[in-house]
Amino acid sequence: MTKILDGLYYTRKDEWARVEGNTAVIGISDYAQDSLSDIVYLEILPGVGETIAAGEQFATVESVKAAAEIYAPLSGEVVAVNSALADTPEAINSDPYGAWMIRVHLSDTNELKRLLDANAYRKYCDERA
Repeated sequence: MTKILDGLYYTRKDEWARVEGNTAVIGISDYAQDSLSDIVYLEILPGVGETIAAGEQFATVESVKAAAEIYAPLSGEVVAVNSALADTPEAINSDPYGAWMIRVHLSDTNELKRLLDANAYRKYCDERA
């Protein structure tokens, strides 16, 4: 069963965001990592200090099954990159909500209104099962 955490925001492309003040911690959901299977490679494109826009690709992940582009759920300035995942991308499979990819200082909190809450995301995942 797919693990979906309450209190996070989700996209229909299976990214999650945890908002901490004016910062969002971003990664991919349990549904996404399960669909991809064994993740073997991760490339995070922006560096600290760069700005990303909601809907813009910020990472590429590759598994034994497929490659996937990861899109930013929210806009802002990248304030941290989890560079440890480059050496241990499989951490995304074992702990998708702990293996965050980037932290972003939010430029527009109104963008949160476009994202799914946990209940809406559960329903969305159920519809695809």
